[in-house]
Amino acid sequence: MSIPQSGGGPIESHDQLAGYLASGCKPRSEWRIGTEHEKFGYCKDTLRPLPYEGARSIHAVLSGLRDRYGWAPVEEGGKLIGLEKGGANVSLEPGGALELSGAQVETIHQTCDEVNDHLREVKSIADEIGAGFIGLGAAPIWRHEDMPLMPKGRYKLMDAYMGRVGTMGRVMMRRTTTVQVNLDFASESDMVQKLRVALSLQSVATALFANSPFFEGKPNGHKSWRSRVWRDLDADRTGIPSFVFDDGFGFEAWVQYALDTPMYFVYRNGEYVDALGMSFRDFLKGELPALPGEKPTLSDWADHLTTLFPEARIKKYMEMRGADGGPWRRLCALPAFWVGLLYDQSSLDAAWDLAKNWDQETRLALRVAASEAGLQAEAGGVRMHDLARECLDIAEAGLKARAMPGAGGLVPDETHFLNALRESVETGKVPADELLDDYHGPWDGDLTRIYAERSY
Repeated sequence: MSIPQSGGGPIESHDQLAGYLASGCKPRSEWRIGTEHEKFGYCKDTLRPLPYEGARSIHAVLSGLRDRYGWAPVEEGGKLIGLEKGGANVSLEPGGALELSGAQVETIHQTCDEVNDHLREVKSIADEIGAGFIGLGAAPIWRHEDMPLMPKGRYKLMDAYMGRVGTMGRVMMRRTTTVQVNLDFASESDMVQKLRVALSLQSVATALFANSPFFEGKPNGHKSWRSRVWRDLDADRTGIPSFVFDDGFGFEAWVQYALDTPMYFVYRNGEYVDALGMSFRDFLKGELPALPGEKPTLSDWADHLTTLFPEARIKKYMEMRGADGGPWRRLCALPAFWVGLLYDQSSLDAAWDLAKNWDQETRLALRVAASEAGLQAEAGGVRMHDLARECLDIAEAGLKARAMPGAGGLVPDETHFLNALRESVETGKVPADELLDDYHGPWDGDLTRIYAERSY
């Protein structure tokens, strides 16, 4: 979940709203990669989720990272709720999952080094206090009541609202995790093409990274239960917005979408003001019931943009949001997949050629099918296994064209980060399939084995 935005002055004209998005446009030489991932913490002896406080807790992990590795603390209401260092931050998800939001870097080699360093740091602290961390798209055994809400004002407000819209919001907040990558665009037209590709092919990422076949102690009938949860969360702010594919789509159309999405909160003086269901349009006129007479700043606008949750979204950059949290290798594979597709123009064009003739019904059907069946999904005459293979070929070509070396020049490009996905396409099995094989095979239905065998 995002942290409060800052640095924006008063909004004096409507043009500033689209201008905020457009200000993210960068020349290709300045395009960067930012990878985020979440993971569940648990007590090794009881296999229960880590509480916020205590000798063996989320607070203990954050404190250990702060004291041993030089992370600066982020506090809210006197509570340690995050860390910052070198353009990266560590934050808490509502149910206590730990998130790394990585710094903006040039290559996947760098973002993977960052992930590896972070996981090693976390493990060094966790091992000392008898805790573990695991990468899965959904908590496999824990129930709602097992996961108390973390002490962040934003989460308290969201939790109340989620209880009134959809059916799965509170499940998403406490019991799902993801890995995502944040990428740049050069211009409005570049943003449009990238966002259309991202929204169309997000189902491929859902299939390849599907890693949540269990929920509340048993198989749930889906390869990605996390994706299933997002389908019944809040129709105002999730899914695949069809208007992105309309002629004339651009920054202003996204502004209108955001203005039509009910607000969650306004951040003032270190506290979250309840604005649940209120309108940013009214806020622009000084008529927000929560803050009568007050008009918003660009920071308020930036905060509001973080409460839109489609499968891919734009702020000053673009976020790919379709993948389950997962194993160590796949935390590097996700940025490789999307960088390969989107950061080389020939590959971007080829990716759009795959999807440009799909209608909205096909896009939505593929999203559902990927959640249920992974690489065995099929919808609208499209076979996911074939589509995934084509996407990986395009992504590999894009990474070769980037020719970004690593390991001091010993590794010529970033293509090896796709190897985990290649293996899935070759075998037809994604992480969820491997988990189910273990559950029905050597684990003999004992789902507690997942912690010892799948933790970082």
